[in-house]
Amino acid sequence: MSGYRYEALAPDGKLQRGVLESDSPRQARARLREQGWLPVEVEAIAAKGGPVAHGFVFGRKRLGAAALALLTRQLATLLAASLTVEQALNAAIEQAEREGERQLLAAVRGDVLAGQSLARALSHHPAAFPEVYLTLVEAGERSGRLAEVLGRLADYTEDRERLRGQVALAFIYPALVTIVAVAVVTGLLVYVVPQVVQVFQNTSQQLPFLTRALIALSGFLRVYGGFVLIAIGAAAVAARLALAVPATRERWHRTLLRLPVVGPLYRGLNAARLAATLAILVGSRVPLLAALRAGAGVVANLPMRRALAEAAARVQEGASLARALGASRLFPPLMVHMIASGEASGRLGEMLERTALQQARELERRIAAFVALLEPLLILAMGGIVLVIVMAILLPIFELNSIVR
Repeated sequence: MSGYRYEALAPDGKLQRGVLESDSPRQARARLREQGWLPVEVEAIAAKGGPVAHGFVFGRKRLGAAALALLTRQLATLLAASLTVEQALNAAIEQAEREGERQLLAAVRGDVLAGQSLARALSHHPAAFPEVYLTLVEAGERSGRLAEVLGRLADYTEDRERLRGQVALAFIYPALVTIVAVAVVTGLLVYVVPQVVQVFQNTSQQLPFLTRALIALSGFLRVYGGFVLIAIGAAAVAARLALAVPATRERWHRTLLRLPVVGPLYRGLNAARLAATLAILVGSRVPLLAALRAGAGVVANLPMRRALAEAAARVQEGASLARALGASRLFPPLMVHMIASGEASGRLGEMLERTALQQARELERRIAAFVALLEPLLILAMGGIVLVIVMAILLPIFELNSIVR
């Protein structure tokens, strides 16, 4: 049987969309008519990401983090209710709100119906399902605890999305303050300052240095402001191209780790992701070496990712995980000590979960402290710049008053 995407008119006149299994398009239309629906369009869906409507290609389709977390939770709930994988996918297809997601899940279901495992079917869409996801699904199928593993995976994806949302939300206000400050200062320099200080330019009075510097800066922005914007855009593009080179990106990532405030925050973010990933992998009985290799995919910092690969090599040679991670001195010491305690007590999975929770809390504390420090600094910087502009305008007035007296 093949999968077919359909559009049909229900008895109440509403247009219904979905996916069904049938031997042929004719049989699919007949099944729709048996339900009292009038088929409008019935189209075959390729099982392994072949062409479908609107030029959609499954292998390149991405799922957002929120959509992936929701899908994982739905599958975990349905499988825990003793539904088969096929039935769970059918329900997920009907529940999906976007056409692209429905087609993606239909392709996965087609591969499952063809006899492939769920992990194998998901692996045909690497842009939608990361390596860690596939490793956990495969481990759940091997152990016969797919519903339980998907439940833990749903918790993991939801926690990761929540953490990402907290990081993004924490920087929204400072970013808005910075944008407003730049816009206000630019407006003052380009439009306000020239109209105010031109009163003094026709006098024989020697203007203060601060006023002359402000006039020169204002004139420069009025004449070359467009070129400055182009130069900033070109610099951003050049930086992006330079960071596409692995060696340059690794040097930049290493520099980020050395920065006084950003460094600990960046290290904590990667450590929290790694600890949470290893916790769910080890807790799902994935071999440690496979867990380390899969966990490298969630570490964005290249030096830390390289250190993790070197740690995996040391573990393969017989070293403990804590000693292998501690050798690079790139991972938080508390994380290394908690892993060592877990290895010594034989409760590595439990200690990894505690480590993940501790790293997440530490990251939240660092983010809160960073934002609390950044907001007043931005306000003070904006106030200082405005004060300089106001002083540059008022100084000539003060000097004129002293001359008149």
